Amino acid sequence: MVNNNGTVKGITMKTRACVLYAQEDVRIEQFDIGDVGAHQVLVRIGAGGVCGSDIHYYWEGGIGTIRVSEPIVLGHEVAGTVEAVGAGVSRVRPGDRVAVCPSRPCGRCRFCLAGEQQHCLEMQFFGSAMRKPHTHGGFRDFLVAEEFQCEPMGDKVSLGEAACTEPLAVGVHAVNQAGSLFGKRVLVTGAGPIGALLIGAARVAGAQEIVAVDLSEAPLKAALAMGASRAINPGQDPDRLMAEFSADKGYFDVAFECTEADLSDPAAARHDRSGRRHARCRHSRECPGRQGDTSCRHAPFPPGVRGRRSPDPGAAR
Repeated sequence: MVNNNGTVKGITMKTRACVLYAQEDVRIEQFDIGDVGAHQVLVRIGAGGVCGSDIHYYWEGGIGTIRVSEPIVLGHEVAGTVEAVGAGVSRVRPGDRVAVCPSRPCGRCRFCLAGEQQHCLEMQFFGSAMRKPHTHGGFRDFLVAEEFQCEPMGDKVSLGEAACTEPLAVGVHAVNQAGSLFGKRVLVTGAGPIGALLIGAARVAGAQEIVAVDLSEAPLKAALAMGASRAINPGQDPDRLMAEFSADKGYFDVAFECTEADLSDPAAARHDRSGRRHARCRHSRECPGRQGDTSCRHAPFPPGVRGRRSPDPGAAR
Protein backbone atom coordinates (compact mmCIF):
# COMPACT_ATOMS: atom_id res chain seq x y z
CA MET A 1 0.00 0.00 0.00
CA VAL A 2 0.99 3.68 -0.33
CA ASN A 3 1.20 5.57 2.96
CA ASN A 4 -0.16 9.09 3.38
CA ASN A 5 3.33 10.55 3.03
CA GLY A 6 3.88 8.84 -0.35
CA THR A 7 6.18 6.12 0.93
CA VAL A 8 5.51 2.48 0.09
CA LYS A 9 4.75 -0.44 2.31
CA GLY A 10 3.97 -3.92 1.01
CA ILE A 11 2.67 -3.02 -2.46
CA THR A 12 0.78 -5.82 -4.23
CA MET A 13 -0.77 -3.79 -7.04
CA LYS A 14 -0.99 -4.82 -10.66
CA THR A 15 -0.49 -2.78 -13.81
CA ARG A 16 -1.38 -3.09 -17.46
CA ALA A 17 1.68 -3.96 -19.54
CA CYS A 18 2.62 -4.43 -23.19
CA VAL A 19 4.04 -7.97 -23.22
CA LEU A 20 5.84 -9.51 -26.21
CA TYR A 21 5.56 -13.31 -26.25
CA ALA A 22 7.19 -14.00 -29.60
CA GLN A 23 7.63 -12.51 -33.05
CA GLU A 24 4.51 -10.43 -33.91
CA ASP A 25 2.78 -11.58 -30.72
CA VAL A 26 2.15 -8.65 -28.37
CA ARG A 27 -0.53 -8.75 -25.67
CA ILE A 28 -1.86 -6.23 -23.16
CA GLU A 29 -1.96 -8.05 -19.84
CA GLN A 30 -2.14 -7.46 -16.11
CA PHE A 31 1.33 -7.58 -14.63
CA ASP A 32 2.54 -7.55 -11.03
CA ILE A 33 4.16 -4.27 -10.05
CA GLY A 34 6.34 -5.98 -7.46
CA ASP A 35 7.72 -4.72 -4.20
CA VAL A 36 9.11 -1.21 -3.88
CA GLY A 37 12.34 -1.24 -1.88
CA ALA A 38 13.74 1.39 0.45
CA HIS A 39 15.74 3.07 -2.33
CA GLN A 40 13.26 2.54 -5.15
CA VAL A 41 10.59 4.68 -6.77
CA LEU A 42 7.14 3.84 -8.12
CA VAL A 43 6.60 5.80 -11.35
CA ARG A 44 3.28 6.27 -13.14
CA ILE A 45 4.39 6.14 -16.78
CA GLY A 46 3.05 9.02 -18.85
CA ALA A 47 4.92 8.69 -22.15
CA GLY A 48 7.15 6.24 -24.00
CA GLY A 49 9.10 6.19 -27.22
CA VAL A 50 9.32 3.21 -29.57
CA CYS A 51 13.01 2.47 -30.20
CA GLY A 52 14.36 0.57 -33.18
CA SER A 53 15.15 -2.29 -30.81
CA ASP A 54 11.45 -2.55 -29.88
CA ILE A 55 10.63 -2.76 -33.57
CA HIS A 56 13.23 -5.47 -34.14
CA TYR A 57 11.90 -7.45 -31.19
CA TYR A 58 8.35 -7.28 -32.59
CA TRP A 59 9.00 -7.93 -36.29
CA GLU A 60 11.97 -10.30 -35.98
CA GLY A 61 11.74 -11.74 -32.48
CA GLY A 62 15.14 -10.36 -31.54
CA ILE A 63 18.19 -8.32 -32.50
CA GLY A 64 20.98 -10.30 -34.12
CA THR A 65 21.92 -13.10 -31.73
CA ILE A 66 19.73 -11.70 -28.92
CA ARG A 67 16.42 -13.56 -29.11
CA VAL A 68 13.18 -13.27 -27.17
CA SER A 69 12.80 -16.65 -25.47
CA GLU A 70 10.20 -15.75 -22.82
CA PRO A 71 7.52 -13.07 -22.33
CA ILE A 72 9.01 -9.59 -21.96
CA VAL A 73 7.55 -6.15 -21.32
CA LEU A 74 8.96 -3.88 -24.03
CA GLY A 75 10.07 -0.25 -23.81
CA HIS A 76 13.02 1.66 -22.41
CA GLU A 77 12.44 5.29 -23.48
CA VAL A 78 9.94 6.34 -20.81
CA ALA A 79 9.02 9.19 -18.48
CA GLY A 80 6.36 9.68 -15.88
CA THR A 81 5.29 11.03 -12.50
CA VAL A 82 6.50 9.74 -9.15
CA GLU A 83 3.61 7.96 -7.46
CA ALA A 84 5.40 6.82 -4.31
CA VAL A 85 8.92 6.38 -2.92
CA GLY A 86 10.74 3.98 -0.63
CA ALA A 87 11.61 5.09 2.88
CA GLY A 88 15.25 5.78 1.97
CA VAL A 89 14.60 7.90 -1.13
CA SER A 90 15.58 11.58 -0.94
CA ARG A 91 16.25 12.59 -4.56
CA VAL A 92 12.62 12.67 -5.71
CA ARG A 93 9.23 12.82 -4.06
CA PRO A 94 5.64 12.03 -5.05
CA GLY A 95 4.41 14.34 -7.78
CA ASP A 96 7.84 14.90 -9.36
CA ARG A 97 8.06 14.41 -13.11
CA VAL A 98 11.01 12.23 -14.07
CA ALA A 99 12.79 10.72 -17.04
CA VAL A 100 13.64 7.09 -16.32
CA CYS A 101 17.10 5.86 -17.26
CA PRO A 102 16.77 2.26 -18.52
CA SER A 103 20.24 1.17 -17.35
CA ARG A 104 20.59 -0.60 -14.01
CA PRO A 105 24.29 -1.44 -13.50
CA CYS A 106 25.32 -3.96 -10.87
CA GLY A 107 27.68 -1.67 -8.94
CA ARG A 108 30.09 -4.56 -8.28
CA CYS A 109 31.96 -5.46 -11.48
CA ARG A 110 35.34 -3.95 -12.45
CA PHE A 111 33.75 -1.39 -14.76
CA CYS A 112 31.26 -0.20 -12.16
CA LEU A 113 34.02 0.07 -9.57
CA ALA A 114 36.07 2.13 -12.05
CA GLY A 115 33.18 4.55 -12.59
CA GLU A 116 32.37 3.19 -16.07
CA GLN A 117 28.91 1.86 -15.30
CA GLN A 118 27.90 2.03 -18.97
CA HIS A 119 30.11 -1.04 -19.52
CA CYS A 120 28.73 -3.02 -16.57
CA LEU A 121 29.22 -6.75 -17.11
CA GLU A 122 25.87 -7.54 -15.48
CA MET A 123 23.84 -4.61 -16.80
CA GLN A 124 20.08 -4.89 -16.51
CA PHE A 125 18.49 -2.78 -19.24
CA PHE A 126 14.73 -2.17 -19.34
CA GLY A 127 13.03 -4.02 -22.17
CA SER A 128 16.11 -6.06 -23.09
CA ALA A 129 16.20 -9.78 -23.92
CA MET A 130 19.96 -9.96 -23.47
CA ARG A 131 19.67 -11.47 -19.97
CA LYS A 132 17.72 -14.47 -18.75
CA PRO A 133 15.30 -13.93 -17.26
CA HIS A 134 14.70 -10.98 -19.58
CA THR A 135 14.59 -7.51 -18.05
CA HIS A 136 11.07 -6.13 -18.28
CA GLY A 137 10.66 -2.63 -19.68
CA GLY A 138 8.55 0.46 -19.27
CA PHE A 139 5.53 0.04 -21.55
CA ARG A 140 3.12 -0.23 -18.62
CA ASP A 141 1.10 2.01 -16.36
CA PHE A 142 3.42 1.67 -13.35
CA LEU A 143 7.13 0.91 -13.12
CA VAL A 144 9.45 0.34 -10.16
CA ALA A 145 12.85 1.97 -10.71
CA GLU A 146 15.92 2.60 -8.60
CA GLU A 147 16.23 6.09 -7.18
CA PHE A 148 19.35 6.74 -9.27
CA GLN A 149 17.42 5.89 -12.45
CA CYS A 150 14.95 8.74 -11.93
CA GLU A 151 16.11 12.09 -13.30
CA PRO A 152 13.91 15.03 -12.21
CA MET A 153 12.65 17.01 -15.21
CA GLY A 154 10.83 19.95 -13.63
CA ASP A 155 7.88 21.46 -15.49
CA LYS A 156 9.58 23.02 -18.54
CA VAL A 157 9.21 19.99 -20.82
CA SER A 158 6.36 17.59 -21.52
CA LEU A 159 6.55 13.94 -20.52
CA GLY A 160 6.77 13.11 -24.22
CA GLU A 161 9.87 15.27 -24.52
CA ALA A 162 11.25 13.81 -21.30
CA ALA A 163 10.93 10.32 -22.79
CA CYS A 164 13.45 11.42 -25.45
CA THR A 165 16.15 11.83 -22.81
CA GLU A 166 17.52 8.32 -23.32
CA PRO A 167 18.08 8.58 -27.11
CA LEU A 168 19.27 12.16 -26.64
CA ALA A 169 21.93 10.79 -24.27
CA VAL A 170 23.45 8.89 -27.21
CA GLY A 171 23.92 12.12 -29.15
CA VAL A 172 25.12 14.08 -26.13
CA HIS A 173 27.70 11.40 -25.32
CA ALA A 174 28.98 11.33 -28.91
CA VAL A 175 29.26 15.12 -28.99
CA ASN A 176 31.08 15.13 -25.65
CA GLN A 177 33.52 12.50 -26.88
CA ALA A 178 34.22 14.52 -30.04
CA GLY A 179 35.82 17.34 -28.09
CA SER A 180 35.00 20.95 -28.87
CA LEU A 181 32.68 21.41 -31.85
CA PHE A 182 32.81 25.19 -31.61
CA GLY A 183 33.28 26.61 -35.08
CA LYS A 184 33.57 23.13 -36.64
CA ARG A 185 32.03 21.74 -39.83
CA VAL A 186 30.05 18.62 -38.94
CA LEU A 187 28.67 15.79 -41.08
CA VAL A 188 25.82 13.65 -39.72
CA THR A 189 24.92 10.61 -41.82
CA GLY A 190 21.50 9.28 -40.85
CA ALA A 191 18.83 11.72 -39.70
CA GLY A 192 16.57 9.37 -37.77
CA PRO A 193 15.83 10.00 -34.09
CA ILE A 194 19.45 9.54 -32.95
CA GLY A 195 20.84 11.64 -35.79
CA ALA A 196 18.27 14.41 -35.32
CA LEU A 197 18.86 14.59 -31.56
CA LEU A 198 22.63 14.56 -32.13
CA ILE A 199 22.23 17.49 -34.52
CA GLY A 200 20.48 19.44 -31.77
CA ALA A 201 23.32 18.62 -29.36
CA ALA A 202 25.95 19.63 -31.94
CA ARG A 203 24.18 22.92 -32.56
CA VAL A 204 24.11 23.68 -28.84
CA ALA A 205 27.82 22.77 -28.72
CA GLY A 206 28.57 25.56 -31.18
CA ALA A 207 29.08 23.76 -34.50
CA GLN A 208 29.47 26.30 -37.30
CA GLU A 209 27.89 24.13 -40.01
CA ILE A 210 25.99 20.85 -39.83
CA VAL A 211 25.21 18.86 -42.97
CA ALA A 212 22.67 16.05 -42.58
CA VAL A 213 22.56 13.13 -45.01
CA ASP A 214 19.70 10.64 -45.30
CA LEU A 215 17.90 8.61 -47.95
CA SER A 216 14.42 9.79 -46.86
CA GLU A 217 12.92 13.25 -47.01
CA ALA A 218 10.96 13.20 -43.73
CA PRO A 219 14.07 12.71 -41.53
CA LEU A 220 15.86 15.43 -43.46
CA LYS A 221 13.05 17.88 -42.67
CA ALA A 222 13.38 16.94 -39.00
CA ALA A 223 17.15 17.46 -39.22
CA LEU A 224 16.66 21.00 -40.51
CA ALA A 225 14.17 21.69 -37.73
CA MET A 226 16.74 20.46 -35.18
CA GLY A 227 19.43 22.81 -36.44
CA ALA A 228 21.08 21.32 -39.52
CA SER A 229 22.43 23.91 -41.95
CA ARG A 230 21.81 21.76 -45.02
CA ALA A 231 20.13 18.45 -45.80
CA ILE A 232 21.21 16.14 -48.62
CA ASN A 233 19.51 13.04 -50.03
CA PRO A 234 22.18 11.10 -51.95
CA GLY A 235 19.50 8.82 -53.35
CA GLN A 236 18.11 11.76 -55.30
CA ASP A 237 21.41 13.52 -55.93
CA PRO A 238 24.16 10.87 -55.73
CA ASP A 239 26.98 13.12 -56.97
CA ARG A 240 26.37 16.10 -54.69
CA LEU A 241 28.47 14.89 -51.76
CA MET A 242 31.51 14.26 -53.93
CA ALA A 243 31.06 17.48 -55.89
CA GLU A 244 30.75 19.76 -52.85
CA PHE A 245 32.79 18.16 -50.09
CA SER A 246 35.63 15.98 -51.41
CA ALA A 247 38.16 18.63 -52.44
CA ASP A 248 41.32 19.37 -50.43
CA LYS A 249 41.23 16.12 -48.45
CA GLY A 250 37.66 16.65 -47.36
CA TYR A 251 35.47 19.41 -45.99
CA PHE A 252 34.33 18.28 -42.54
CA ASP A 253 36.12 18.42 -39.22
CA VAL A 254 33.92 15.81 -37.52
CA ALA A 255 31.67 13.05 -38.91
CA PHE A 256 28.95 11.28 -36.93
CA GLU A 257 27.61 8.03 -38.38
CA CYS A 258 24.02 7.38 -37.27
CA THR A 259 22.81 4.89 -39.87
CA GLU A 260 23.34 1.35 -41.05
CA ALA A 261 22.71 2.39 -44.64
CA ASP A 262 25.55 1.96 -47.11
CA LEU A 263 25.87 5.73 -47.53
CA SER A 264 27.51 6.09 -44.12
CA ASP A 265 31.04 4.68 -44.34
CA PRO A 266 31.78 5.98 -47.86
CA ALA A 267 30.41 9.42 -46.98
CA ALA A 268 32.48 9.70 -43.83
CA ALA A 269 35.61 8.24 -45.43
CA ARG A 270 35.57 10.55 -48.43
CA HIS A 271 34.39 13.81 -46.95
CA ASP A 272 35.78 14.23 -43.43
CA ARG A 273 39.18 15.91 -43.47
CA SER A 274 42.32 13.85 -43.10
CA GLY A 275 43.06 13.06 -39.47
CA ARG A 276 39.77 14.46 -38.24
CA ARG A 277 37.26 12.77 -35.96
CA HIS A 278 34.70 10.09 -36.78
CA ALA A 279 32.13 8.56 -34.42
CA ARG A 280 29.59 5.76 -34.82
CA CYS A 281 26.29 6.03 -32.95
CA ARG A 282 24.35 3.09 -34.33
CA HIS A 283 23.66 -0.61 -34.41
CA SER A 284 25.83 -2.49 -36.85
CA ARG A 285 26.01 -6.04 -38.10
CA GLU A 286 29.15 -6.65 -36.10
CA CYS A 287 27.49 -5.08 -33.04
CA PRO A 288 24.11 -6.84 -32.64
CA GLY A 289 23.54 -5.78 -29.04
CA ARG A 290 24.14 -2.27 -27.79
CA GLN A 291 23.86 -3.06 -24.10
CA GLY A 292 27.00 -4.74 -22.82
CA ASP A 293 28.40 -5.84 -26.19
CA THR A 294 32.20 -5.69 -26.13
CA SER A 295 32.37 -4.21 -29.62
CA CYS A 296 30.54 -1.16 -28.25
CA ARG A 297 33.18 -0.46 -25.60
CA HIS A 298 34.14 3.16 -24.98
CA ALA A 299 37.32 4.04 -26.87
CA PRO A 300 39.56 7.12 -27.18
CA PHE A 301 37.84 9.41 -29.65
CA PRO A 302 40.32 9.45 -32.43
CA PRO A 303 40.01 7.24 -34.32
CA GLY A 304 36.43 6.37 -33.32
CA VAL A 305 33.90 5.58 -30.64
CA ARG A 306 30.83 3.41 -30.69
CA GLY A 307 27.94 3.03 -28.36
CA ARG A 308 26.27 5.15 -25.72
CA ARG A 309 26.83 6.36 -22.22
CA SER A 310 23.69 5.93 -20.21
CA PRO A 311 22.62 7.21 -17.76
CA ASP A 312 23.50 10.74 -18.84
CA PRO A 313 22.08 13.42 -16.52
CA GLY A 314 23.46 16.03 -18.91
CA ALA A 315 20.92 14.94 -21.53
CA ALA A 316 18.08 15.47 -19.07
CA ARG A 317 19.38 18.89 -18.12
